[in-house]
Amino acid sequence: MEIYRGRRLTIEKSVFSLPNGKQREAVVVRPSGAVVIFPIDGEHCYLIRQWRFAIDQYILEAPAGTMEAGEDPIETARRELIEEAGFAARELIPRGWIYTTPGFTDERIFIYEARGLTPSHEYAPDDDEIIEPVRLSIPEVCRMVRDGEIVDAKTIAAVFHCTGRL
Repeated sequence: MEIYRGRRLTIEKSVFSLPNGKQREAVVVRPSGAVVIFPIDGEHCYLIRQWRFAIDQYILEAPAGTMEAGEDPIETARRELIEEAGFAARELIPRGWIYTTPGFTDERIFIYEARGLTPSHEYAPDDDEIIEPVRLSIPEVCRMVRDGEIVDAKTIAAVFHCTGRL
C-alpha cells in the first residue's frame, strides 16, 4: 500500500515473507536512483561543504544528486558535478554502487570518479542548496574520514572506491 508519493520518492507499506517463511510488515522508502562523484585533480580532490536540513548543520561531502526520470546515472553525474562543484569532467569513471541503508530503503547510489576537471557553470545549484566547493589533498580527506570529520556514508564509500584507501 502506498503511503506517500513525492517528486523524488515513494513510501510503501507491505507484507513480505522472510526466507524462513514467516510473514512481516514493513515500510520501505523507494527513492529514485542517485549518484555520488569524487572529483580528483592530481593528489587533490574537491568536496563540498553543504548545509543539510535533516541534521541542521553543514557537512563535508562529495558532490551527489538524484537521477531525473529516464536519466542515465552518468548523465546525472555529469550534471551534478557542474551544479554542485562547478566543474565539468573529461572523464567519468564508473566505480560501482552501494545500497545506502537497506534496512528501510532500496536506494542505490552509483559512484563515479571524475578526472580532467575544467570550470563550468552550465548548470546552477538548486535553489535549496547552500554549497561551497572545498579543495583538499586526498591524504587529508582520508585522514578526515578516519578521524570522524567526514561522516557522510556516500562520501566515505566514494573515497574508498575511487582511491582504494582510507
